[in-house]
Amino acid sequence: MIGKTISHYKILEKLGEGGMGVVYKAHDANLNRNVALKFLPSHLTKDEPTRKRFIVEAQAASSLDHPNICNIHEINKTPDEQLYICMGYYRGESLRQKIKKGPIPLNEAVNIIFQIAHGLKAAHEEKIIHRDIKPGNILITEKGEVKIVDFGLAKLAGVHLTQSTSSKGTVAYMCPEQIRGEKVDHRSDIWALGVVFYEMLTGHLPFRGEYPEPMMFSIVNEEPAQLSQYLTDFPEQLQLIIDKLLKKDPNERYLNISDMLV
Repeated sequence: MIGKTISHYKILEKLGEGGMGVVYKAHDANLNRNVALKFLPSHLTKDEPTRKRFIVEAQAASSLDHPNICNIHEINKTPDEQLYICMGYYRGESLRQKIKKGPIPLNEAVNIIFQIAHGLKAAHEEKIIHRDIKPGNILITEKGEVKIVDFGLAKLAGVHLTQSTSSKGTVAYMCPEQIRGEKVDHRSDIWALGVVFYEMLTGHLPFRGEYPEPMMFSIVNEEPAQLSQYLTDFPEQLQLIIDKLLKKDPNERYLNISDMLV
């Protein structure tokens, strides 16, 4: 793929690969800028109804204009019918890469979580839910700006992921109601925000399991360890925020992102 030209995009290098496709850095010859191209797995878009649903979802996501949301420039397909998304390219690293280096200092973690929250607030106000907030879908640019990626893709994969198809990495950020196969709304993003915040601060997931099934059990039935098990100096309010983000009952979480930002 490297060196090939798709439409007016020249593929420069591979940036990453996951369950939702392969991402390449490419050069847009028309606008003389670098972009990111995500090629979606064919099994996710093989039937026409699914393909159309995805395009509608991605078009809605492309309307989001916020500094903490990755821009979607174009949705197109290759000559052999493989769908791809052209997105903004940002120099930096994913939050997943950052967390792998260890817990993130409190002030930096709070800054990151508030940027994610502001991006989600803008999306939720447009009735758009992410459904797959996790460190791998959060980019941090060299300037320290947060960019949320992959709006719309989780719905393509299916809101109600089954135990047989869910990866441990995805399950870790799923809310209890999603695991139970119930309808999810914007409060699933609020839950995931809590998981990400906890993981940034402690370097650990709040709910654990060696495989997806025990992790699901933990999410539905167990409470996470208190922050004091990992942190020695933090404001009491921080534990209260984490606790409210991670309420098992969505009705007990923050009503919306704005409530958390107050």
